[in-house]
Amino acid sequence: MKIKPMNKIDRIVIIIMILIGIYLFVSAPVALDDEQQQKGQRIPVKLMFQIVAEENNRIRKQWTKHIVGEGKNVGFHFGENWRKKGEDKGPLPALFLREVAAYLEKSPVSLSLFLGSDFPINRANKFKGFQAEIFQIMKKTNQNQYFFDNEVQRYTAMFPDNVVVSTCASCHNEHPDTPKKDWVMGDMMGATTWAYPKDTLTRDELIMIISELRHAFAKTYTAFVQKSQTFVNKPLVGEQWPVDGYFLPSVGVFMQRFEKSAAESTLNLLLK
Repeated sequence: MKIKPMNKIDRIVIIIMILIGIYLFVSAPVALDDEQQQKGQRIPVKLMFQIVAEENNRIRKQWTKHIVGEGKNVGFHFGENWRKKGEDKGPLPALFLREVAAYLEKSPVSLSLFLGSDFPINRANKFKGFQAEIFQIMKKTNQNQYFFDNEVQRYTAMFPDNVVVSTCASCHNEHPDTPKKDWVMGDMMGATTWAYPKDTLTRDELIMIISELRHAFAKTYTAFVQKSQTFVNKPLVGEQWPVDGYFLPSVGVFMQRFEKSAAESTLNLLLK
């Protein structure tokens, strides 16, 4: 009998189920009554925020280093107007995150993502109100911030967005609209901010969120690959990466590399 291969979503669900199963087995307390047991099976929103933030960090590092950084060395270009017809470009790292956030907004999960700063190139990304106050605290402490934002009625987590690749600093410093021209490695350029309406989640809700987030990563990369095939000089899409020349990995190859990297960190967070 021929066995039908699993699709990507099935694989993600099975992997996450296994990870959560291990987490619940290792951390399981002594037997509780029904009410306590149901409460104990719910997952704190803080843990969910840590998982999605780490997954986002890994995909952005992969995009920034292996596509943008190494891509520029072989002739790829990246810019704000990358979606404009006739522009042979891909999205800058901040725009990659914005695309992911846009796909999340359209997804069935109630998780939102925002990249903010006190010195943004785009004024729409400037922190305001209570979040601006929290960001100033984070700049002093360099610690993640978890809080309930009354202005949006959401549980919120803010994670430092530091310069980890020189390409990011130079790009911002050279931009004609930048309000700050002296970014260096290690500087906190802003923060990725996540918001969710509840303080706990079920296992199924956590699985759905991770699945939808990874789906947003894949759709964002897919949009770039599709755009690349309209370039005057079309890159070959397949197994190879820009480090090998004027190539792009396929969506499957790109996501496989990410999933392999993210699996261990997600498991560690669940066990922690």
